[in-house]
Amino acid sequence: MDLKTEFETELTTNILPFWINKTQDNENGGFYGRIDGNDVIYKEANKGAIMNARILWTFSVAYRMFKQPVYLEMATRAYNYLNEFFIDTMWGGVFWELDSAGNPINRKKQLYAQAFALFGYSEYYRTTGEEFALEQAKEIFLLLDQCYDRNLGGYFEAFSDKWSYIEDMRLSKKDANERKTMNTHLHIMESFTNLCCVWDDERVKKALENIINTFTERILDKQTNHLNLFFDKNWSLKSSTVSYGHDIEAAWLLYEAAKVLGKKELIDSIKEVTLKIIDSSLEGLESDGGMIYEKTDGIVDTERHWWVQAEAVIGLMYAWKISGNITYREKAFKVWEYIKRYIIDYENGEWFWGCYADGKPNRKDDKAGFWKCCYHNGRMCMEMINLL
Repeated sequence: MDLKTEFETELTTNILPFWINKTQDNENGGFYGRIDGNDVIYKEANKGAIMNARILWTFSVAYRMFKQPVYLEMATRAYNYLNEFFIDTMWGGVFWELDSAGNPINRKKQLYAQAFALFGYSEYYRTTGEEFALEQAKEIFLLLDQCYDRNLGGYFEAFSDKWSYIEDMRLSKKDANERKTMNTHLHIMESFTNLCCVWDDERVKKALENIINTFTERILDKQTNHLNLFFDKNWSLKSSTVSYGHDIEAAWLLYEAAKVLGKKELIDSIKEVTLKIIDSSLEGLESDGGMIYEKTDGIVDTERHWWVQAEAVIGLMYAWKISGNITYREKAFKVWEYIKRYIIDYENGEWFWGCYADGKPNRKDDKAGFWKCCYHNGRMCMEMINLL
């Protein structure tokens, strides 16, 4: 089997069927909020906007690529649920979290979630031509634009349901409670890149160029070529953590963003930045082919998370395409071999959350849930099909 076929087979016979066959909530609509590491479905689990929006994006792209009706059915299911339950019809944007029946239980407006809703809506429009999806994407873009810091640049992290200040802006319990973060900026950039593909608007192009500049001038550590993670409102650094997966994910997404804008000078400069960040991220690539999670003050988390491996494959392939250096491609294929050996769940479908340094799978964290979906690994497969 050639490599392109391997990625298509993994996507269409393992990853996507898991979500089609195991996650649809036929009682309350949408998708179950959680399947644990032992494949137990929690039908009463809460439902997160991020997972729903990521399903929308993934199956929209999959339908555009493969034209399988079931992929469109899944995308439309996610689209309809997002419209009916997650959208705040009074104040705009999407709620953060619902209960299993679809009632909002956390109404805060986390910009990370708004970005993924925009990402999903713009892709659904790109695939189907559904005008309401584009209108929703435009509305969210305008809301995000109001959250832009016009004095110092960048986007503030989170707001209340009415878009006013809140004390606790954390994305998750493990994140720092700071006003500006690399991770949220990364996915706002990704969503604006996608929106530029379907909406020819100078405001979006300007916003995308601004956020690219924010990465190169504010977020990138020019001494180490790693990305800093947490900042206060004045861009004072509030973290020493190095996240290898975010480094390599941001590297190729920066290049994609620059390409969409189509400015040669910008593309050429971002090519250099992309390669520098990827080279620095390789500090986390182990000899067995897996990439470790992160390092804080010299303390290393050696777990190999599923999404980090997926982003490493894409990032290394982009580095090869940009530079022509075959070594990057060889490293990408070695990470793929690691994924096949340790991360894919051949018995029950999908991928484990990750595995430990000894290769044992992590079953204590979810197979599907608030933070785990078909987005990273599905995107990896689709990117690789295109890159190969």
